[in-house]
Amino acid sequence: MSDSSMAGTQPPSSGEGVSSEGFWASLKEALHGTERDLTGLPVRRAIFLLAVPMVLEMVMESIFAVVDVFFVGRLGADAVATVGLTESLLTIIYAGAAGLSIGATALVARRVGEKDPERAARTAVQAIGLGMLVAVPLGLGGVFLARPLMSMMGASPWVLEHGIGYTQVMLGGVGSVVLLFLINAIFRGAGDAAIAMRVLWLANALNIILAPLLIFGVGPFPELGVMGAAVATTTCRGLGVLYQLYLLSRGKGRLRVRREHLRLEPGTMLAMLRLSGAGTLQSLVSTTSWVVLSRIVATFGSTAVAGYTIAMRIVLFALLPSWGLASAAATMVGQSLGAKQPERGERAVWTAGHINAVFLGTVGVLFFLFPSPLVGAFSDDAVVVDHAAHALRIISVSFLFYAYGMVLTQSFNGAGDTTTPTLINVFCAWVLEMPLAWALSGPLGLGPSGVFLSLTVSFSVLTLISMVLFRRGAWKLRQV
Repeated sequence: MSDSSMAGTQPPSSGEGVSSEGFWASLKEALHGTERDLTGLPVRRAIFLLAVPMVLEMVMESIFAVVDVFFVGRLGADAVATVGLTESLLTIIYAGAAGLSIGATALVARRVGEKDPERAARTAVQAIGLGMLVAVPLGLGGVFLARPLMSMMGASPWVLEHGIGYTQVMLGGVGSVVLLFLINAIFRGAGDAAIAMRVLWLANALNIILAPLLIFGVGPFPELGVMGAAVATTTCRGLGVLYQLYLLSRGKGRLRVRREHLRLEPGTMLAMLRLSGAGTLQSLVSTTSWVVLSRIVATFGSTAVAGYTIAMRIVLFALLPSWGLASAAATMVGQSLGAKQPERGERAVWTAGHINAVFLGTVGVLFFLFPSPLVGAFSDDAVVVDHAAHALRIISVSFLFYAYGMVLTQSFNGAGDTTTPTLINVFCAWVLEMPLAWALSGPLGLGPSGVFLSLTVSFSVLTLISMVLFRRGAWKLRQV
């Protein structure tokens, strides 16, 4: 299928791109943060300026999980299983944070596209307020319910005895996760992707230093084992949130939150709740399927869970940068609709999709050909490595195709149409993926491989449905 046929319009001319002469200047501008109106720039240049910091931001987000598994992997398969099962529970929290983020990005991007920075700043305040209302009860519930939740997930006796502290700290500190996601979504919607990137650079740099010190008890630091990873991650995310609030109050980017903005606006909050409610359901649909898949894998023992955990960390390391490109497309769609330029938003989506396909397709080939060296860096247990390598090979088959699905579903969200991707996710995750994973792994006798194969099928079907619905163009008429 040609580029022009998929976009339904002529592809942008080469003059819209970033010239080789200006590449380094553009890269510097992207990393530093551009102050130019993105709705007035050529599409490819605007995507470049947004996508570079967004990709790096997503890489930084994925490093949190990878760092934990890398260091905890030295403590054995049960320790890795502790991280994996806890992360499966945290995906529910991530779903809520992602849902709020969808609403915040869509509304802030639309207001910025309309050239209304005052309303954009007030929208940001409403988003942060909603995030705090969500985070407090979730954190308290997580601390008290950690043990029964982990037992429900099929945790081994070792995990329930020695790893429960890790789970309590991670679930208790969900406020830092929610606010970190949410405020960075505000920055991205405003077009300040470089600020969001720098926040995660800081948080991750601190985590890389602090995690091994607390896990292994280096120097004056206590040896906390697997719980040390949780203390380090939660602390560093909290510091990242404080830095975000400082940047918003100082007005270092397109938004500045001043004292007069600090009031509740029921209309704005209701609009955000409508978008965020559908967005949260959309994310919950996806993430609850990950919880169920982890539970299915747990029936095959801790080595299978450890292999699955390592493989999914590596997969997320590849997918999160791709989500950076998808987020750039979503911001472009929101701002383009605010500026009454829907065709520009459509061109941006297909351009981002093509770039993502090149990147993720290349990664998929590497994962398929060389899985063992990749997973071997996280474990020296031969059985764990075998499970993880097999998972990478199966899942990577769908990468080239799924590259478009990621961009398309995020672009619906950027337009404020959260219903369409929610329904797509309900079908692909609940109707297709989970029943297929159970049937393939159990009755059909494929074991953990059946779970991995269900992911590949689900990713591919999601992409096909998204392409059909996006080309119909109803998202261009969405009002928020």
